[in-house]
Formats: sequence, C-alpha cells, structure tokens
Amino acid sequence: MRRDAIADPWGARTPYGPGQSWPVRVDSQLADGLTEDDVDRWVPTAAVLHSNGDGLELAVKDGRLVGVRGRAADRVNHGRVDPKDLYGWQANASPDRLTTPLVRRDGRLVEASWDEAMGLVAGRSRALLDERGPSSIGFYTSGQLFCEEYYTLAAIAHGAIGTNHLDGNTRLCTATAAAALKETFGCDGQPGSYTDVDHADVIALYGHNVAETQSVLWSRMLDRLAGPNPPSLLCVDPRDTPVARAATVHLAPLPGTNLALMNALLHEIIARDWVDHDYLDRCTVGFDQLAALVADYPPERAAEICRIPAARIREAAALLGGAQRLLSTVLQGFYQAHQATAAAVQVNNINLVRGMLGRPGRGVLQMNGQPTAENTRECGADGDLTGFRNWANDAHVTELADLWNLEVKQIPHYAPPTHAMQIFRYAENGSLRLLWVSATNPAVSLPDLARIRSILSQDRLFLVVQDVFLTETAELADVVLPAAMWGEKTGGFTNADRTVHLSEKAVDPPGQARPDLDIFLDYARRMDFRDRDGQPFPPWHDAETAFEAWKRASAGRPCDYTGLSYGKLRQRAIQWPCDAEHPDGTERLYVDGKFFARPGYCEDYGRDLVTGGPADQNEYRAVNPDGKAMLKAAEYLPPREMPSAEHPFALITGRTIYQFHTRTKTGRVPELRDAAPEVWVEMSEQDAKAHDLSEGDLAEITTPRGAVRARVRIRGIRDGVLFLPFHYGYWGTDDPSGRHRAANELTITDWDPVSKQPLFKTAAAAMRRAEGTR
Repeated sequence: MRRDAIADPWGARTPYGPGQSWPVRVDSQLADGLTEDDVDRWVPTAAVLHSNGDGLELAVKDGRLVGVRGRAADRVNHGRVDPKDLYGWQANASPDRLTTPLVRRDGRLVEASWDEAMGLVAGRSRALLDERGPSSIGFYTSGQLFCEEYYTLAAIAHGAIGTNHLDGNTRLCTATAAAALKETFGCDGQPGSYTDVDHADVIALYGHNVAETQSVLWSRMLDRLAGPNPPSLLCVDPRDTPVARAATVHLAPLPGTNLALMNALLHEIIARDWVDHDYLDRCTVGFDQLAALVADYPPERAAEICRIPAARIREAAALLGGAQRLLSTVLQGFYQAHQATAAAVQVNNINLVRGMLGRPGRGVLQMNGQPTAENTRECGADGDLTGFRNWANDAHVTELADLWNLEVKQIPHYAPPTHAMQIFRYAENGSLRLLWVSATNPAVSLPDLARIRSILSQDRLFLVVQDVFLTETAELADVVLPAAMWGEKTGGFTNADRTVHLSEKAVDPPGQARPDLDIFLDYARRMDFRDRDGQPFPPWHDAETAFEAWKRASAGRPCDYTGLSYGKLRQRAIQWPCDAEHPDGTERLYVDGKFFARPGYCEDYGRDLVTGGPADQNEYRAVNPDGKAMLKAAEYLPPREMPSAEHPFALITGRTIYQFHTRTKTGRVPELRDAAPEVWVEMSEQDAKAHDLSEGDLAEITTPRGAVRARVRIRGIRDGVLFLPFHYGYWGTDDPSGRHRAANELTITDWDPVSKQPLFKTAAAAMRRAEGTR
C-alpha cells in the first residue's frame, strides 16, 4: 500500500480486539514511475532510523536502492513502515556521501588512500600505547551499527588495547533503560514484548511519545483503541502529544519531578492495597522499605512538587491499580532527567507490586532510542562487559579472557568503565589523546556544545571519525574514514523487545567506503594484535564469522544467541534468548518468577539510586541471596538547575517523527527535510501571549550556556515549559555566521548519578522575541 506518510504518519486503521492477532497492512514506497514488477530483487533488512526494529525489504534495480516495503510476516510490524523508513533509503544515494578517506594537512582535510589514513591511525595508536598507555585511547560509538561491529570494537578496545574508555551515544538515550533493568532484575534484558499491546487492558506510557519515536508501535496501539474492548491509556508527559490526546488520563508534571509523581502513584497503590502479595512474597525483596518511603508521598505532596492536581494523581493510580493486564513503557521523558534511573525503577516497581510481569499483556518495556542500542549493551560497546557479564565479578572477567584467549589483566576491570561524559572530560584534561568516533555526531548531539567543540578542536587530541557524511564532528577530525551505510553491508541487530533481525547487503557502498566491521578489523591487523598463542586477534574475518564468535560469547548468558544463525534469521526474526532449550526464541522473560539476579550470575550489584554509589558483591548477596527482583526506593530531590527569576522556563529537548538524530540521513531526503526543515520552539498560548509572540515569530531562547533562535509554535504544552527538537545542527544552514539553532547549545553538562545519562530535560531558560524581527 502506497501512502502519504508525511500527511498521515500512522496510516489507515486495522482494528482488532484483545487477544487477537494484529492485522497485516503492508506499506511500500518506490521511486517515481516504478512498480514492483520493475524491481530486480528484494533484500531483507530492518528499520535503522528509530528503535522499533520493523522488518523491511529493500527494493534493488540496476544495482541501486529504489524503494522499500514492510515484511508482512514480521512479528514486529506486520508490514507497516515508519515515515522515515518509507523515504529514508534515498539518503544512500546522496551526492555528498564520503567516498574516500580524508586526512588533515596544513589545517585542511584532503583526500588520501586507505593505507595512508589507516597508517596514520595505527601509527598514532602505537606511539600513544608506548608513551602513555591504553588509557590514552578512547572510542565513542553509536546505536546504529550491527552487533558484529560492536562485538569487534569491544574486543579491540577492552581486549586488545586494554582501555576502559569505550562508550556509545546510546549513553544519551538508552543508558537509563539498562540501568533501571539492572537495578530491578539484576541484569539488562527487556521483560516484555510488543505483543503485550495485543493483550493489555491498561497501557501506561511514561515519558514515552511513542507516536513520534516508534510510530509503528503507536499504530498497533491505535488499532487496539479502534477495536472492541480497547485498553485505557495513561500518559505522563508535559506536552500535549498525540499520545496525550488519546489518553484516558494525562498527567503533565513539571520537568524534573517524575520521581515525586511515581512515589505518589506507588503510595496510592499500596495504601489502597492494589497489591499482589503472593507475587511479592515469592518473587521480590525490598517491599517494606519501598512502602515505608512512599508512605511520605501522598498525592497532595506530589501535586505541590509536580504542579498537577492531586485528584488526577489518584485517578491515574486507580487506573493502574484496577488493571488486569498492565503494560508499562518508558522513554526519554524519564531517561534524560536528573533522577532518571530512580524514576524508571519505580515503573518496574508498579508492575512488580501489582504482579504484572511475564504473562500476555503484563510487562515492562524500558525502551531504546536507536535501532541497535540493545546490541551496544549486549556486546559491551557502551561500557557494559560483553554478554551482560559483571565488571565487578572476577569470575566473569576471567571467563571472557579465556573466551578471547587473552590474559585476564589485559581486560581493564580495576575501575568502573568510563561513561561518555567522562571520556570527553579526559579528552578535555589531556589524559586521553586519541578519540575514535564511529557513526555518531557529538558536535551536535552532546550537551553544552561550545564545550564539546572546544574539546574536539584541541591540537593535542587526535580525532578519528568514521561516518558516511562529513558531519559537524568529521569537519574537526584529523582522519575521516568513509563507511558503508545500512543496505550496503550485512549484519544482525536487535530491537527494544529483543527481536533479532538480519540485515543483508543490497548494494555496494559508493567509492572506497567500507563496512565498519572491515575498518575495525583492518585496524586490528595493522596493530598486529595477538592472543595468548600468538594468533591474530580478533580471529574472525567477516560478518558471519564475527556473528558466530558473538554467539560463543553470549552462550549461557541472558542474551543467549547460540540457537541463532544467519540461515535461521533469513527465515524470520527471533527474540533472544534463543538456545537449545528455546530454539524458537523467548517472547517474555521471567514467566516463572525467576530472574537473572543470582549473586554469582547477575550483571551488576546495583547502586544507591540517589548518589550512584556502587554496592559490592557481599552487600548485594546480603540483600538478595536468592536472586529475586528488587524493589528499590528513592527520595525525590529537585533538579540542580531550577527555573528562576532570570531563567523562568523549564527547557526540554526531544524528537520529531520526521527526523532522526542530527539529520545526517533524514535531512538529505526531500520528503523528510521538507516536513520539518528548521528548528522550532514549542510553548503554551499563555506564555506566547505574555511575551507578545505569535505562531511563526522568531524567538530567542537562552540559558547560562548559550542562545538559540527558533520559530514559535503555540501548542498544548504546559505553561512555563519550552520544547526544542534536538536534531538541528549546522549542516544545511544558509547562515554560517553563528551557532544559533542547535538545542544542545543550551543543555547542561550533568548526568543521572546511576545511569550517567546526560540531562536534556532539566535546564532553566529565558525566552524573548528575537531582536530585529518585529
């Protein structure tokens, strides 16, 4: 079905009822003038411009991508395609793709051979290892590569080099999901499944604008709402989003107050005894401490903090307390705040207290922001230890060293892995001298951009950027390596509900661009990394051998891939764990009330939710000797940067359905570019009137870190809150004079104490009409 996905992002309704299968609707888009009869072949892949993991097929004609269609049999999307995917394939053929390596000479980037570029990278790496040791080298990667590439990068960084400095831009969007799961269940791994939408009678969405971030999943919810016996929706979001407008109850708390709200919801649920006591006794620890803490959060107290009516909080609690099949989902509205993990953990707590886990319609989905964010965590490319192993468990480190055939001491486990914000701090103070950035654009996506540009521009920092376009970050690099895009290489990737897809190469990359895996392996060979037996490390040599190696690393761990193969994934997508015991995969975790939380097996011993201070194995074992789910509580604390007389607004940043990250791909696609061509600021009617602003006027928004100009959109956002989309950097702007439109010029260098996820939703800002625009 061809459709105008810009005007109608979610398409026609296909209603269905609880317990029924979601009807198929196949969306497709082909280049003008072509029909399916003109297509030479269809190549299976999955969505790469969001986190939903929709199964797709790429249309190829005469060696070029000419379109896309949904896979009807795919368990994730049943044929539907997100607007970005319908049009985004055109970016592969953009005329400004990087096609040859670039090196900096006399201050300018000039074309070079692969030998010259990789020789420079390897030479600088060897010199730094000799002079300053492994900690002088760091890697900052993405949530958009394939699992084979992450696993290889983890093996090189943690194994071959021995640096602790490896993280992904997933730190910005998914770190709290992982942290919240570890705090509650002892290990990462999504308990629920998208199919829980088909069964739930209440769906609670916490800071999750699913309509724009996962549009196909929202279509699934819309189809349930249009069918018989629809579910009730709870929406927690300060903006009047499509989800909020469809909700039974919409709570719009002041940004930075989510934890107080969650404590009040738990207060009501426990006070009214909407509690599954048998489940709590069998499956959890910590209920008494949780109940004692939330007893101090009656709705009236939260109402004062969150500035929403107490009656609405009670209404929401009653919805949750009366649910028979409760599905809870969480995303950036909770993740990018100062008590992110503590708030996300309370979502887990509600489902546990209500006994709503492990059965159809009863689950938790701590969502991801990028298509392969799950793989960065599984493979160990984001600070986690490969295979959801525990950095603080010596037996786990030894197990990995044996698997890699390396000395244990070579894997740096003397300190916690370095998170992204600390990696950039080390670059700033000069202890880190080589930073290798792959498939991400920190010069636009990180907070406090003036500082980030200053760090990346230092002469003493050797900056390597591996990407498909000359991004704002690549323009600052010493070496730029041209990479292949999705559709130009083969690899596996896993979505937010643990579904593994195989994405196959459909066309050749342009010019000399190479798959990221080939680049990492080329580096390893040039560095002559060796294992204990003197054999080349890593030993794999292509995508499929890398996947087989990753399977061995995952064996016996929660994310077990040993039952998968490229051949099996060519037949259908499958949810992990997939092993001999579960050859068809696993739809839901924890169906038997057993968790990956035993002291000797768990991925993490947990942290104090307020301070972030880590527990050790003895402390963990004393609290949770039997490996049950953990109910953890935390006191609410106000954000460090609150609205003030000088900066009276709360500023939040976020996404639009038509753009992805820093627009490197979507901004080059005519339909998507034109649908959201420039940055805007969203504000309430009352705030606009108070500042003499009308729809389309140019406003200036300032924080202590900078100023941005944006067109006014008057929407249903709560009074006192401003919203800026974060996608817009300086590529494509006609005004090269000023740093005037990137939302992250305004955001703060600060992070959640547990997940280390930066804060994009708790800045204080001022706003006025831009000068000279009247």
